[in-house]
Amino acid sequence: MTLKILLYLAALLLAIFGYRSYANANNKLQVGDDAPSFTLNDAQGQTHYLSDYAGKYLVLYFYPKDDTPGCTKEACHFRDDMTQLEKLGAKVVGISVDNSKSHDEFAKKYNLPFALLSDTNGKVADSYNALSNFYIVKIAKRYTFLISPTGKIAKIYTSVDISKHSQQIIDDLKVIQSK
Repeated sequence: MTLKILLYLAALLLAIFGYRSYANANNKLQVGDDAPSFTLNDAQGQTHYLSDYAGKYLVLYFYPKDDTPGCTKEACHFRDDMTQLEKLGAKVVGISVDNSKSHDEFAKKYNLPFALLSDTNGKVADSYNALSNFYIVKIAKRYTFLISPTGKIAKIYTSVDISKHSQQIIDDLKVIQSK
């Protein structure tokens, strides 16, 4: 009897997770869509809104965790390429579910010249379909959205090679702006 109940519970859990994956797959953002708005605080407690970046390109990158090898490498590449990105009229903003204190320590340790925003409840990451929600723990996926000066999604990156990512964005910005 207990084996039968366990099998029913396992089937129910698979159905729930399967439906969530199906529902999320059908809500994916596409190039040309309006970027979901956000209101988040940075490491110093300053509030940032999507509208703050109107008139400029915004590189909105989601990342899993402060001060981990991959996230550090990605952030440092953005840092090192900031001059080129700014010449192309782009701002960079990083978002993870880490808290402001963690962001502050991470930004200071690596001299990051851009805002890291705290999305501790994962709502903004979820609105961009960039959240892995394991119920017990939420982690931002390594997704990047290039948002146009008019607030439209210009490019979506869901398969990121951290060693080439910021250069890829620079190259894509040049192509987009030459059209």
